[in-house]
Amino acid sequence: MKQSPIVTHPPLPNNYAPEFLVLDRGEGVYLTDTAGKSYLDFGSGIAVNSLGYGREDLAETGYRQMQKLIHSSNIYTTEPTLSLAKRMTKMGAFAAVQFGNSGSEANEAAIKYARLYALRTRGAGHFKILSLENGFHGRTMGALSCTPTPKYQEPFTPLVPGMSSITFNDVKRLETVLDGSFACVIVEVIQGEGGLRVMTPEFARALGTLTREYDVLLTADEIQTGLGRTGYAFASEIVGLKPDIITLSKPLAGGLPLSATLIPKKVNDLLHIGEHGTTFGGGPVTTAVAGKVLDTLLDPSFLASVREKGEFLKEKLTELKEVNPRISELRGAGLLQGLVLDLPAEHEADTMKSILTKSREKGLLVLRSGSNVIRIAPPLIIDNGEIEKGIIILSSVLEEVTKEK
Repeated sequence: MKQSPIVTHPPLPNNYAPEFLVLDRGEGVYLTDTAGKSYLDFGSGIAVNSLGYGREDLAETGYRQMQKLIHSSNIYTTEPTLSLAKRMTKMGAFAAVQFGNSGSEANEAAIKYARLYALRTRGAGHFKILSLENGFHGRTMGALSCTPTPKYQEPFTPLVPGMSSITFNDVKRLETVLDGSFACVIVEVIQGEGGLRVMTPEFARALGTLTREYDVLLTADEIQTGLGRTGYAFASEIVGLKPDIITLSKPLAGGLPLSATLIPKKVNDLLHIGEHGTTFGGGPVTTAVAGKVLDTLLDPSFLASVREKGEFLKEKLTELKEVNPRISELRGAGLLQGLVLDLPAEHEADTMKSILTKSREKGLLVLRSGSNVIRIAPPLIIDNGEIEKGIIILSSVLEEVTKEK
């Protein structure tokens, strides 16, 4: 008899779910659990595994570097680190890259650099950070402080002072609130955890105009949307946003922990030795693999294929919306898209949980965004046949579950 692939109450913190599906391996866009059942992956490790699973090229790159050198600390550097940094600064008007290990760490660096820049250009008192409601920037204290969602923040108050938030896409409110007392505005072009809302070009223009007027640094959190997820190197390109700082992580090293905070010359020129650092960020193994990942993710033909597959996914979701009255709206871009469900408030949480569970039982892994949005973020190597297969499964699950409610 095969052992169940479900483990309950493992020795992990209670801030995680009490039940886990135990995965064993992956190939392409499929994952396989410890009992041998395969699943079409519409989540890619929460938008991390953009190149899918079982990549021999990435494994070989990591293996070769591990044979040579695994770690050196940031007292020294290595060729893979230098090569990746040089490459990434050329992705925009950037002078340097602060490597780290996670999206939260990348955003912490952005917050620190913004406050340092404001202090050294405008003096004390210009330290406030502005974020957008329903945004998500991480769970470390600085990043959490500009993630204005009560369920994330309330257990950990008091948070870092000087944080404010305004409604997403509210130009008038932005014009009222933003002034020279701020050091930074941090935004997502598509709110990954906040229901996949997409920034409007009008709001992007207002952000650019006002941050330049007050010399407030504009940070684009591209942790989930960057490096090809939307069919572009940065989602900022879609709406014309021109940030001073860009933060990246999830897909950067193909599943290994690596983040990057891209900073401009005017910030880098003000930094002094020892004012920020990291032990593991930018190590030789993760940066070597990241270089290999970027060979694919930033290839123009690959990005074009992601845009084409994104359009196909949108067509299929539109067809699904036409036949299911519970679907009220489509959101997202490229291969980060979602279905907004119109559900009774008293059943919303149970219904969303049921959708994810029944999808898994039928061989499809999907995500949730916000309280009522099904998030679809498959590996970028997925093909149209696999997209269609996943939508067929999802359609059957939605028909079954939403009829129950």
